[in-house]
Amino acid sequence: MDWWIGIQNAIDYVEEHIAEDINYEEIAKKASYSGFYFQRIFGAVCGMSLGEYIRNRRLTLAGNELNSSNVKVIDIALKYGYESPESFTRAFSKFHGITPSEAKKDGSKLKAFSRISVKITVSGGSLMDYKIVEKEAFEVIEKVEIHTTENGANLKSVPAFWDRANADGTSDELLSLASEKTYLFGVCYANKNENEKTFEYSIAAACDKDTPIPQGYRRNFIPARTWAVFACVGAMPNAIQDTWKKICTEFFPHSAYQPTRELDIEAYPDGDVSSAEYRCEIWLPVEKKNKT
Repeated sequence: MDWWIGIQNAIDYVEEHIAEDINYEEIAKKASYSGFYFQRIFGAVCGMSLGEYIRNRRLTLAGNELNSSNVKVIDIALKYGYESPESFTRAFSKFHGITPSEAKKDGSKLKAFSRISVKITVSGGSLMDYKIVEKEAFEVIEKVEIHTTENGANLKSVPAFWDRANADGTSDELLSLASEKTYLFGVCYANKNENEKTFEYSIAAACDKDTPIPQGYRRNFIPARTWAVFACVGAMPNAIQDTWKKICTEFFPHSAYQPTRELDIEAYPDGDVSSAEYRCEIWLPVEKKNKT
């Protein structure tokens, strides 16, 4: 299934069950993705987390119903998943700028967040610098943290992880143990647990088989794969996030390859990551698309 068809199927499922307790894993199944990978792709393509999309759509529909019917505020709050009128009022007021009671008045001004429709269009005309590379298996030494995609939290927590690693000596220690001093890696592993909103992210370096592993680090094995390697130019983290969006919206829809969805690697050489000239890479394991 092409990725944009899968995302649209998932969005259609969300809209059909918008007033129900939606399981994120069920949404992802409609796109034929794991829960984690779907949320990662959804965020890159749509510019928001899945949770934000659901919340904005529910508050839009809640506003419409309050303004056009005599339904009670408490009934609308419960319908759209809020445990109390107070929590609903806080969320509603933040979104619309008025309270639910005020929304019931004639002439009240409400905000609308429209349903997403995924379409492939010709736009931009930008060039993507990439290459397809066969890499043998290699080992890494890494410091690992658990991050969450909920409400797009990973867009802030992962850069904060890097800031801590650079400040507390983790990055320097990894480089001192590295078998190859070219890169520090940011490795994102597809989740292997029951929580579809969390994933493992590591800061890592390639290492030899006999490299000693200090306490607080682990050794891991990166399998031999075909990799699509994308150049990324600009200040971090915006440049890496923009490149991810282009990969999802421009490369994969038209390429002969599709991601294997096992993991991905961001490869960072030494340099000023705040510079507009800074260059790094994104490595994605890929496979040829089925022609049938």
